[in-house]
Amino acid sequence: MRILVVDDDRRMAKTLLDIFKVEGYEAEAAYSGSRALGKVKKGHFDCVLSDIKMPQMNGVELYRAIKAIQPELPVVFMTAYSELVEEGLEEGAIATLNKPLDINLLLGFLSSLRKERSIAIVDDDPQFCESLGGILRARGFAVTEVTDPYRVMEALRRDGQVVLLDLKLNSISGLEVLKEIREHCPHLAVILVTGYPEEMAPAVEAALKIDAYACLYKPFRIERLLQLLTEVHHQELGRVLGQPSRKRNELRDGYEGHYPHR
Repeated sequence: MRILVVDDDRRMAKTLLDIFKVEGYEAEAAYSGSRALGKVKKGHFDCVLSDIKMPQMNGVELYRAIKAIQPELPVVFMTAYSELVEEGLEEGAIATLNKPLDINLLLGFLSSLRKERSIAIVDDDPQFCESLGGILRARGFAVTEVTDPYRVMEALRRDGQVVLLDLKLNSISGLEVLKEIREHCPHLAVILVTGYPEEMAPAVEAALKIDAYACLYKPFRIERLLQLLTEVHHQELGRVLGQPSRKRNELRDGYEGHYPHR
């Protein structure tokens, strides 16, 4: 795993590099926002740790530039100042760590980054499960396909899995399945899907009230699903660092386009 440390304080950056290398991570330093952006464009990193107050390009400006080219790349701010923090979090950065850094907390966060991302597709259409599952596996996800809605709880993990839940199932409503998930796994992120936006509108409203994350309408674009999965992943990582979950600004996500069957 490769980490990019961005800080105009060279001693601070070197200290972090030394710690990360002892722990078995690859780490590089950039001493300005512009140099960090150049490194991101040229190489692959799994995480960026950036000071927020830097001359010329501050951490928030750097984050915006990174987000434009690699929106899935996790960015964590480090700062001894309160200014710019809220702005950075509103832009979508994972969390802010106060200097002096809690190294054990930071190492715990990096350990969480290593975990495989997992998704459970709950849909009584086996072809949909198989096709979407194949696409997500090709992008590095561990996928569980659940075509029997009565066996959902047997299939779910409790640690950071995302559930993609169809609202219109043959023998039970997706809303009832969601209520059962909430009873046993209150913090699992659940993304709803349905091909019946008008018919299922009341169920969507009810599901959002018990913290469904968003709703996608079939046929949906795979890019939009991946964007939602990245948002969920970043919020999970933020919780590791003590950052409270942020509510989505939009309650319902209806999107045009086609889900790419294989």
